[in-house]
Amino acid sequence: MSQIPDSKHMTATLGTRILGSVAVAAVLLMTLLGLVVSPEDLVQGHAVRMLYLHVPSIWIAYAAFVLTAASSVLFLIRSRSRADGGRHHDRLAGSAAEVGVLFAGITLVTGMLWGRVTWGTYWQWDARLTTTVLLFVTYLGYLALRRLPADPIVRGRRSAVMALISFVNVPIVHFSVDWWRTLHQKASLSVGRRPEITGEMYWTLLYSTLTVTVVASWLIVHRYRVIRLEELRDEEALNALIASRLREDDVGN
Repeated sequence: MSQIPDSKHMTATLGTRILGSVAVAAVLLMTLLGLVVSPEDLVQGHAVRMLYLHVPSIWIAYAAFVLTAASSVLFLIRSRSRADGGRHHDRLAGSAAEVGVLFAGITLVTGMLWGRVTWGTYWQWDARLTTTVLLFVTYLGYLALRRLPADPIVRGRRSAVMALISFVNVPIVHFSVDWWRTLHQKASLSVGRRPEITGEMYWTLLYSTLTVTVVASWLIVHRYRVIRLEELRDEEALNALIASRLREDDVGN
């Protein structure tokens, strides 16, 4: 019968300790830059400081969902040819999706707070806001699907298909401010477009994006290992059940 490895060896490696320490230090500096060093905006005032969490959060959500989609494609390809079913890719897809949903939720909350200050209301059925909510809900559905009891390979394939369907909404969310007239402002940072902010605000936003990336990477690593531990726990429980049934059969015979 297999044994579950010590969780310490699964979750607390030197690399993750270093990454976690860097993440904590980076967040502290990000807080200092965002709340103290960066000046208030001439129009938005101190509300602009929410930008340093709001913008990086949605970018990390995008990146996490891209990773989920790519891992899902690899799982679908390799689940039919590899002995282990390519379950590494399934775990990576699940852990990335969890982190993506977390940061999509942060995006919605910070956006609502910003909207209350600048628009006078927490919510408008604006194209960007509505599509972001749909993105959040569809990936919640993906995570719920991953929790349904089924054979791991079958469940992984179903989840992979759901991940690819959900990903269709990512470019819609991103380009919604360009495709439709919306209350939401254009992207503060965008490839090929002049930045909407400059000076300390610009550099603080860039640093905040890097910081949130480090934090998200650390979370994905830990979520991957937790998913693996859950699989080992389930395998151990199944092995114990099979052994118990075999003992009962031996006694009956």
